[in-house]
Amino acid sequence: MRGITIGQIAKAAGVNLETVRYYERIGLMPPPARTGGGHRAYDGEHVRLLAFIRHARDLGFGIDDVRALLALRDPSHRSCAEVRTIAGAHLAKVRAKLADLARLEGILAGTIAQCSGEPSPPCPVLDMLDPRDQMTRTPAP
Repeated sequence: MRGITIGQIAKAAGVNLETVRYYERIGLMPPPARTGGGHRAYDGEHVRLLAFIRHARDLGFGIDDVRALLALRDPSHRSCAEVRTIAGAHLAKVRAKLADLARLEGILAGTIAQCSGEPSPPCPVLDMLDPRDQMTRTPAP
């Protein structure tokens, strides 16, 4: 039996070999057939599954969400409402992270704007990061 090697499937999906093995170990991907020599022999469905997993992970979905989405791919279990719930919860997390990043951007931009750029102290960025100075300083806006 000849199939797609682990190196070929990993390269096609843009992941490393250990990622493919990990997804098999945790049950995201079914184990492939084995050659007479014991090597993994993947098929086209494995390629599609790995591409699906990789795309979902690139979008930031966690392993549990990917597992749920994979189950919902099956036509007998397909539920757009369930997919919408999973994706909606993930979107809420993404938006919360964006809000946190915007807050951090404001703090950093404000602190950097206070820097004179001179080679001698004081340095507002270092002062902001130093835990000793946080006790005496008021929080940044």
